[in-house]
Amino acid sequence: MFVLSCESTVDLTLRHLQERNISAIAYTYIIDGKEYFDDMREGDGLQQFYAQLVAGKQPSTSLINVDRYAAYFRTLLQQGDALHITFSSGLSQSASNAAVAAELVQKEFPRRKLFVVDSLCASVGYGLFVDTLADLRDKGKSIEDVRRFASDNRNRLVHQFYSTTLTYFRRSGRVSGPAALIGNLLKLCPIMQIDGAGKIVAYTKVMSETKAIDKTLAEISRKIENGTDYDGKLWVGHSDYISSADKVAQRLKELYSKADVRIFDIGPVIASHCGPGTLAVFFWGDKLPG
Repeated sequence: MFVLSCESTVDLTLRHLQERNISAIAYTYIIDGKEYFDDMREGDGLQQFYAQLVAGKQPSTSLINVDRYAAYFRTLLQQGDALHITFSSGLSQSASNAAVAAELVQKEFPRRKLFVVDSLCASVGYGLFVDTLADLRDKGKSIEDVRRFASDNRNRLVHQFYSTTLTYFRRSGRVSGPAALIGNLLKLCPIMQIDGAGKIVAYTKVMSETKAIDKTLAEISRKIENGTDYDGKLWVGHSDYISSADKVAQRLKELYSKADVRIFDIGPVIASHCGPGTLAVFFWGDKLPG
């Protein structure tokens, strides 16, 4: 058995990861000059975070630096061989810091294996990806086999999502200021995905949340593996948007009765860049372009 590891941007609860025997290193976010660790739903940090967004606060996030990764990897290798899956390099430079740290620490533990794989995934999609790797590990697959599966299949994890506000995407540079202003005034909902390079792509837009849900379901139908016979994980993530998440999850259960449909909160690090009112669905599909 080897140590499977990830980062708090998987947006799964710490309890879920502990039950699956998955280790995690936490990101941080900053509000009004104060740094907070992502508590992965162990406390009331998420509720306080969204309350601060409603109050008009503007959070920021930072990379996990090489030193933090190195210290973390040392604790993993003291337990055994380790496979660390990073947050998408298309959204953060932390992945390159993890690779540098792994190379440094590996020299200190020459008899241990330490592999780092860029997930090209984000949020609950990243969580679904890592959770699937835990399934393979628990079935007795070797660290090399799981590493190979991760590298070969990371482009098959579909991230299908929309947002009801463009304000936070404007701040993060995803859309221009004028486009965000017009979009918010017209109540446009951009329909987005993560491409094969792990980057967010807004490829169309609709006017109204109802149409956004219909478009999202149509896109899922077009992309999902095995159509209505899909029997894998079909996970929903939302940023302070539980009513819509419940609505979408119910429709997914009706359309894909064999699937494992679950709802998860989008955590503070991802929500710092998408804001409240984002809904996403994650599942296995065809290989993504890019």
